[in-house]
Amino acid sequence: MPVESVRVAGAEVDVAVPARPGRVAGVSMAGFRSRAKSPVELPMVPYPALTVFIDFGDVFLVDAASGVRMPGGGVVGLGPAGVRGCGQEVDLLQVRLSPVVAHAVLGASSELDGTVVALEELWQRDAARLREQLHATRSWDERFAIAETTLGRRLGEGRVVHPEVAFAWARIMKSRGQIRVERLAEEVGWSRKQLWSRFRSQIGLTPKRAAQLVRFDYAAHRLARGDSAASVSAESGYVDQSHLHRDARNFAGLTPTALAVAPWFAVDPVAWAAPGPSEALTPRRVRNARR
Repeated sequence: MPVESVRVAGAEVDVAVPARPGRVAGVSMAGFRSRAKSPVELPMVPYPALTVFIDFGDVFLVDAASGVRMPGGGVVGLGPAGVRGCGQEVDLLQVRLSPVVAHAVLGASSELDGTVVALEELWQRDAARLREQLHATRSWDERFAIAETTLGRRLGEGRVVHPEVAFAWARIMKSRGQIRVERLAEEVGWSRKQLWSRFRSQIGLTPKRAAQLVRFDYAAHRLARGDSAASVSAESGYVDQSHLHRDARNFAGLTPTALAVAPWFAVDPVAWAAPGPSEALTPRRVRNARR
């Protein structure tokens, strides 16, 4: 199991990733351990996946919008701004779920739009059982295996999204958010209203908002790797730099300049170097889709 140390917000963080690709498509995991000299606050940058945090140290999540402080981690829905992790002693498992998978695994979608909730609210006894199993070992290989088994079981038992919705999400991801809702509806053979309604109820965002989030994520990572705001806005589908500035403020509460050096991105080359949520998640081929 690969482990690398990364400096994040002044603290050395050991980052562990699974030794092999996961068996559950649309799921990625990483483990984090650190003990800082003093408490650290790390603002979260929204990402086009639902994120499950399970911590065995002293980390808690803070949702600025609701004022909720959640010890031990929780589930962060799609696109909320103002969420941050706080703590000094970190022993944390982070799981990113494609919203197509999350619909079945978490048993919720639209209910998680822009929110932070406790895993226990969604899984009840399953959450307590998973925490106990994970807490019983400090081996990341075992933790990844335990989490993957639980996720795979819940995926098999959960509510599968419409194949047209899965296809639409995959198209949004592949286009990096630069596809119009009208074209998506045409490709899946639905009316715009029908796509909007079903996508919103099963993914948690409207197709338009989902595309904005995916486009923002691509732009944010371009900025983090050192590309100029001018080139990023021109090549990411923004009208101009002020349009990019508005999205950065809207999604992360930051200017593009501040977003480029956000400490949240420090672990990305190690923890999330593999491709993000799977784009090939359609349960069956959409017959009338135009390739």
